[in-house]
Formats: sequence, C-alpha cells, structure tokens
Amino acid sequence: MTMDPVTLEVTRNALAGVAEEAGVALRRTAYSPNIKERVDCSTAIFDPRGDLVAQAEHIPVHLGSMPASVAAALEVFGELQPGDQVLLSDPFAGGTHLPDWTLVAPIHAGRELLGFAANRAHHADVGGSVPGSMPAGAMEIFAEGLRIPPVKLRRGDVEDRDVVALLLANTRTPRERLGDVRAQVGANHLAAERLRELADALGVDLLFEAMGAVQDHAERATRAAIAAIRNGTYVFEDVMDDDGAGSVDVAIRAAVTVHGDSLSIDFEGTSPQVRGSINAPFAVTVSCCAYALRALTDPEIPANAGSYRPLEVRAPKGSLLNPEPPAAVAAGNVETSQRIVDVVLGAMAQALPDRVPAASQGTMNNVLIGGFDERTGRPFTYYETVAGGQGARPHADGMSGVHTHMTNTLNTPVEAFEMAYPLRVVEYRLRDGSGGRGRHRGGDGITRAIEVLAERVTVSLLTERRRHPPWGLAGGEAGAPGRNSLLLPAGDPRPLPSKATFEATRGEVIVVETPGGGGFGPPGVTSA
Repeated sequence: MTMDPVTLEVTRNALAGVAEEAGVALRRTAYSPNIKERVDCSTAIFDPRGDLVAQAEHIPVHLGSMPASVAAALEVFGELQPGDQVLLSDPFAGGTHLPDWTLVAPIHAGRELLGFAANRAHHADVGGSVPGSMPAGAMEIFAEGLRIPPVKLRRGDVEDRDVVALLLANTRTPRERLGDVRAQVGANHLAAERLRELADALGVDLLFEAMGAVQDHAERATRAAIAAIRNGTYVFEDVMDDDGAGSVDVAIRAAVTVHGDSLSIDFEGTSPQVRGSINAPFAVTVSCCAYALRALTDPEIPANAGSYRPLEVRAPKGSLLNPEPPAAVAAGNVETSQRIVDVVLGAMAQALPDRVPAASQGTMNNVLIGGFDERTGRPFTYYETVAGGQGARPHADGMSGVHTHMTNTLNTPVEAFEMAYPLRVVEYRLRDGSGGRGRHRGGDGITRAIEVLAERVTVSLLTERRRHPPWGLAGGEAGAPGRNSLLLPAGDPRPLPSKATFEATRGEVIVVETPGGGGFGPPGVTSA
C-alpha cells in the first residue's frame, strides 16, 4: 500500500496524538497517585482487525502486550457494539499481571467500525492475600488478587452495576478503584471521539488506507534496520536472583537469530516455571522482545503491528517465560521482564558492540505498603517502583536515578506522597558511587527511605539484582547490587531479602538502595 509521504506523516502523527491525548485524560481524571502522579498507565489505538496502529510513549511492558488484550476481548465477544467496553486482567487471557486492568472499546462512526481504543492502568490494590496484590511469597495466582477474564464493564455505554459491585467487593480501596476505572472509561471515550473526528476530516476510506500505510511503513523501516545487522545466531544467559519461594539462580537463556531482514528469539533452555511469582506470561515475553528490537534498530520507527512483523518469539510451554496456570506471575511482569531485556541485549552486544549498553539496574524495585490510615478512617495502599542506574553506553556514561527499559514511570513527588499516605520520606538521594567503573561509568542508583506513621502496615518488596549485580561490557565493571533493609527505632538495620512480605510498625523505616548500572570499557582507558 502506498501513500504520499506528507499525508502518511501527518496521519501517523494524528493517530499517535489520539493515543497521547487519551493518556493525558486518563492521568488527569484518575484518583490514585500511582496513575495521576507516577503515570503507571498506557493508551493505544488499533485498527478494525485489532492490529496496533499507534501508541502513546508510556510503559513498554504495557504496550507491547496490549495487542494480546484486544485479541482476547475479540475472541470472547466477537463483534462489539457501540458503547461496549471490555475489562480484563487475566494473565492467561490477554493480561500481564492482576493489578493491570485493561479496557478495550470499539470505535464506531454510525455502524462503521473504525477501530479500537485500549488502555491499561496499574491499580494499587485488586485484592489477594496482602495490600497491593503483589505478595512476595505467592505460589499460585489466586493469592495475587481478583483475576478478571474478558467481561463487559459497559454495554451500549451503560455501566454494568453487577460487574462493578464484584470489582469493588474484591479490593481494599474501592473508592480509588472506581475512580481509576472510570478514568479509563473516559479515556477510551475521548479516544473514540478523536478518531471519529479524524475520520470526518480524512474520510473513512482514507483513514483505513492510512492505518495500513503506517503499519507497512514501520515494517519496511524495521526490516531495513535488521538487514543492516550481521547474520548469525547470538546466545546469552543470565539469572534471576530468586523466585521468592526458595528457588535461586533461575536461568533465562536466549538465542537471537538474525537472518536477512527478520529476527527470531528462542528461549529454549530457560528454566521451567517456578513456584514463586517471577513467571512471566508469554505476552510479557513478547513485549520485552518487541521493546529490545525497537531499541536495537531505530526508536523513531513507529511502534505498531507492522514493526513487529519481522519478529518471531518462541518460549517453551510451561517455562518461566510461558507459564501455565495457576502460576503466580506478579513479579514476572515487573522483574523478569527486565531480565529478559538484559538477556536479549546481552546476546545482541555480540553483533552490535558499538550500539548496546551495559546492563542497567535490571529491576523495578517494587515497594508496596498498605494498612489503615487513621487520618481518613479508610484503608490505603501505596505502590511505587524506584529508579536506579542506567548502564553505561558505548559512547557515554549511563544516567543516574532513572527508570529503564520495561518501565517508564515517574516517581511520586514527596509532597503528594506524604499528603496521600500515612508515610514519610526521610531520605531520597542518589547512591553515590554505585555505578560500575569503566571508560564510561554506569549511572548511580537511588536510596529511598520511608518511615511508617501508621500503627501497623504490611510491606511487600519485589526486587532483583541484590545477589547478581548488573554486568558491565567491553571490560567495564559491574554496577553495585541493590540492598533492602528495615531500620528499627533503636538498633542496627535489619537486612531484608530481595523479595519479602512483612509487618512494620510506627517509627520503623523501610530502606531501598537500588542498583547502579554496569560500566562500559576498561576503567582508566579513555576514548581516542
């Protein structure tokens, strides 16, 4: 399909603008700090076949897996009617992990289907055994909260009160959940209005032609970028620290094959699925590979279904990266996803030594705290991922105190944090010297210390790179591993494991020290 370059570029940006504006609406109308402050949400537009057309620049682990959510909604319901919106979170039916609620809505102009709007938002509590719904010791998905198969939240633009009642009965924070999911509804509604306006301006036929053209353009550009890489199979292996349930050094192995203008990634040799929650649903695995491909080629190539066509991903059924129910998966989405990227980039460093950076922090450093807020008389749940060091690049130092790879969220500003929760930030700074030494130094991690002001809270930590530090490249040194600890009002700090769920009381301080990035090139050797 051909289209003149000017029309193609204008329409491509218009479609991306629809997704971006929907994301702004979602953030501005959400109730929880996790969405409105940290922007832990993503939005995208799909064509009438359910193929990705445009996405906002939000969370990589959300966006690469969202096509599976649209496919799951269509598989269950077939043709969706105007005003319908399908909600789902089941990791084995289009979801990622249970806190991520995805909402899929058809967009019609009269009876003509123009496409679909979809968004995903991380809800701070969806039930389960602990506040935040990401228990460190979960061994089945049932401990992680309410599992939502594709269901219609709205039918003909009318909210299904029975579904809403079920959702709110299975969370510790129902008011916040209702506000957030209705913000998702509104974001899809806005996306639908904007796409209809675009159809009116272009005409439906030209809109459909443009949707196909932007995907074909992305495919051509991606294939051209892959074709510039030396053919071959490149193998790399790394390990997860542990699964939180007794297994340690859980292996992830990737063989990346470049053949002409296509690229395949085979995870044969990866560990079987484990008892703990680091199992990554296959949609997450695909999302990580799509992100790595984009990072390795040209990030300016539009991220849509066309850019994924040259990519094939294989992972054995029942493995860590393609688990079968009832596997626990909460940490697979946030922690294992980071290691998948490390492994794929480690493999491709052999083919692209001047393009691939050293390992970044390799973790999202998930901190979840929940309990009863005496100020409001209601339960609360706090969730955040903490930034760390970026791996040094072949031609520059790594950045310090940033979110890397599969996460793209912000921090919660201290003022908003302390207003929303019975918690206090007592230390928040760069962890000086934690980046790996090298010709180019890895970025430094962060120290974040949170004091408990409530009588008693439940804390969950899901972190990585506490035993195995982020590796350097080309002679660069590893970054410093992370550390978790609990400071008591009197006494020495108590070390905490990488994955833990425990009780804390007033005056105790949870300290998370995040890893630094690996260095690049031998220390003391300067570039010519």
